[in-house]
Amino acid sequence: MTDRIEKSIELNAPIEKVWRALTDYDAFGEWFRVKLEGPFVVGEVTTGRITYPGHEGLKWVSVTERMDAPRLFSFRWPHPADPNADSSTEPSTLVEFHLKPTPTGTHLTIIESGFENLPEDQRMEALRGNEGGWEIQTGNIKAYVEA
Repeated sequence: MTDRIEKSIELNAPIEKVWRALTDYDAFGEWFRVKLEGPFVVGEVTTGRITYPGHEGLKWVSVTERMDAPRLFSFRWPHPADPNADSSTEPSTLVEFHLKPTPTGTHLTIIESGFENLPEDQRMEALRGNEGGWEIQTGNIKAYVEA
């Protein structure tokens, strides 16, 4: 049983463009399919609503951890058992976006870790769901930055 998800993808886009797609809240919202109410700011909460088909209207909450341009962007997001719960008290996982320039663009690695913090009855479902979700999202960011 692993406690992390790791996805890597080669993007045919300059690192600055990928960085903007990840850290500009409007751009992030376009490819990730979430309507965020404000920017990502280190140490602050970002809220919004998911617009992804089948998940429309679900609450988005994250706390930005790091923004080391243009190499590392990370945030924590809660995994509430009840979507209407106060997410500030819920266990969370850490999502990291690692960017490296390549001769043809950018190598992006997405790591989500901390699933051991989730209640045992939620852990496998969260891991499986997010594993599939990141598979979709790597395709979404690729399409977005290469357009």
